[in-house]
Amino acid sequence: MSISRRKFLTWLSTAGVGTAFCPMGTAESGDPASGNKNGLAMDCFAILHDISLCIGCRTCEAACNEVNHLPIPLQSFSDISVLDQERRTTPDNVTIVNRYDNLESSDKPVFRKIQCNHCLSPACVSACFVKALNKTDSGPVVYDPSICVGCRYCMVACPFDIPAYEFYRPFNPRIVKCDMCAPRIEKGLLPACVASCPREALIFGKRSIILKTAREYIRKYPNRYIDHIYGEKEMGGTSWLYISNVPFHELGMKENLGHLPAASLTAGGFGIVPMVLGIWPVLLTGLYAITRQAETIGDSDD
Repeated sequence: MSISRRKFLTWLSTAGVGTAFCPMGTAESGDPASGNKNGLAMDCFAILHDISLCIGCRTCEAACNEVNHLPIPLQSFSDISVLDQERRTTPDNVTIVNRYDNLESSDKPVFRKIQCNHCLSPACVSACFVKALNKTDSGPVVYDPSICVGCRYCMVACPFDIPAYEFYRPFNPRIVKCDMCAPRIEKGLLPACVASCPREALIFGKRSIILKTAREYIRKYPNRYIDHIYGEKEMGGTSWLYISNVPFHELGMKENLGHLPAASLTAGGFGIVPMVLGIWPVLLTGLYAITRQAETIGDSDD
């Protein structure tokens, strides 16, 4: 019986998944509000998207929709005409596939899957002053709507423009994004998109093994892949990694993000928000009292 590369890597990476959490380490730049008490997750679970193998079938979108009980779209997932327009993630579609035509580096269409990248040191977690967003030890960045105040600072902070907001729900709107199928991972199951991909363009496993695998693909097939693993170091690293047969910027992916953890850029600015929110009413009250006192003195002088 033949064993696919996805199954082999999954068995190898997730042995003992019931108790397998990320060994915690200290980042070179310290612990910039990563959401983990002991530092950054140095070897959490990760997913590799091999862009060269993606055919834009949208099977991953359908699997994600079913597992997360999202609204059924008007156009079926088998309708690839939706790829005629570039899309972004929405509250009803936390993972999407886009098609890129007329590229300088390819005479054929290229497809890219887009979702939360689950940064090792997430800017969204750093920006959330109520801790509704957290980076779990196993890798996913998860969200607790019960404590979210709807400030949407996470949307501003995210360098990948991923979190979406349910504006159409006026009374209990939520921030919505991919959670990397965290409940399935806890049960030892593959994320739904990975399990459903017919081309094995998605591979799940421990991040260290995924990186070794990606490097081996690039070494073995230098004419197929760009010599770069997107997400290995971008913004301090992510739990969603990409290898590609075309330059990443041709697919709308930012290549100027640098290697500094995203949280280190947002922790200071957004961290002051709670203090401002707390002090501002006091300042206004004091200003009002001073003004009233001045008016009273003025009246007495008359």
